[in-house]
Amino acid sequence: MPPSRFDALVVGSGPAGSVAALVLARAGARVALVDKATFPRDKACGDMVGPRGLQLLADLGVSLPAGRDVGDMLVVSPTGRTVRLPSAAGLTYPGHGTALTRTAFDALLHHAATDAGAVPVSGRADEPLEADGRIDGYRLSTGEELRSDFVIGADGATSAVAAAAGLVDPDKVLWGFAVRTYLAQDVGLAAIVMWEPRPWRGFPGYGWVFPGPHGGANVGLGIGTRADRRAGARAVQALPQFLAHLETLGLLDPGVSAQPARRLGGWLKMGIVGTTPAAGRVLLVGDAAGLVNPIQGEGISQAMRSGWLAGEAIVASAGGGSAAARYRAGLAREHLPYQRITAAVQAALVGRPRAVATFARLLTAAAGSADAFAGGWAVFSNELLDGAPPGRHRTVAAALTGVGSALTARTATARWLSATLPAR
Repeated sequence: MPPSRFDALVVGSGPAGSVAALVLARAGARVALVDKATFPRDKACGDMVGPRGLQLLADLGVSLPAGRDVGDMLVVSPTGRTVRLPSAAGLTYPGHGTALTRTAFDALLHHAATDAGAVPVSGRADEPLEADGRIDGYRLSTGEELRSDFVIGADGATSAVAAAAGLVDPDKVLWGFAVRTYLAQDVGLAAIVMWEPRPWRGFPGYGWVFPGPHGGANVGLGIGTRADRRAGARAVQALPQFLAHLETLGLLDPGVSAQPARRLGGWLKMGIVGTTPAAGRVLLVGDAAGLVNPIQGEGISQAMRSGWLAGEAIVASAGGGSAAARYRAGLAREHLPYQRITAAVQAALVGRPRAVATFARLLTAAAGSADAFAGGWAVFSNELLDGAPPGRHRTVAAALTGVGSALTARTATARWLSATLPAR
């Protein structure tokens, strides 16, 4: 039986929670790592660890098991036009991502955290325990009570920790839902597919066809819903039609989509909007904090980095100061300029199918007509500007950031983010 009092209680052992527990345990903190599932377990995802995620693993000294390196990516417009976005090494990240199932990846990080000294605890964090008007731990579904100086919510987009701490404004959250399946077809290049179920009626999201780590394909469809979570069902309902569209495009072989395959879905919170990442002694990381890229849906790299920042903030607070303020400042430093732009764009497009179609067509036309724009868009959309090497692609990405910042600065989304993230 683990001790009942910890320095930190991490609720959820996905990439964000496991990295937070790893950083804290290595610093000598007493950490409980709670998860309702036993590992290995699966998660709905594109199964892609991006360049920043790979560099974070290297910096943490965690060796990735064998996967499949993925470089350039295709973007397919609603008209079927295909654009190739180049992948290049940066000054602070490699020039590729790696395809690896979440079953293997999450288990790797969970075991790294427990090997460092974090105490694994099986059970669902059911009921927050309070002391002096603040959350002081959790009572688990097993009946066990764990108390701690800090609670890290790493329990996903629908985080119960975030709700219990009053850190979510549901009317402002940029919700999304994604569903994926595995198909028995080898895929060469990863592809992002922007789709119009009817001409000039853009689907409010995108689909993907990604190489599997050991052959096969990870295929899925994601939808942005803003605050209306009922709309998430559209992704599940539209998946068969989308798979048929992929066969029409030649991205899947005829008949492949008819294979019986398990489908798995999950909620996303994007762009941080509507979620205060930290207050008092509660810090939210990964999906719980809304750290999913609003443009292309990546969340693994951001999740791991947020876990690292949260762990560091708690360790530093032992010398005085607020861990929550340090953590918010770290997120603002690393994500605020990009999230202000992309979250505002997503908020403006969702619910406007003609605007979605126009944006997708113009974007792919621009990327297809100039290599500099295609490379710059790859750097910008993957949030790789910081650390990108000098050259045309960095110049274009910087220009997109500057123009985007100017165009979105006065939006309600950008103002909310600017007011929420700075240290207080």
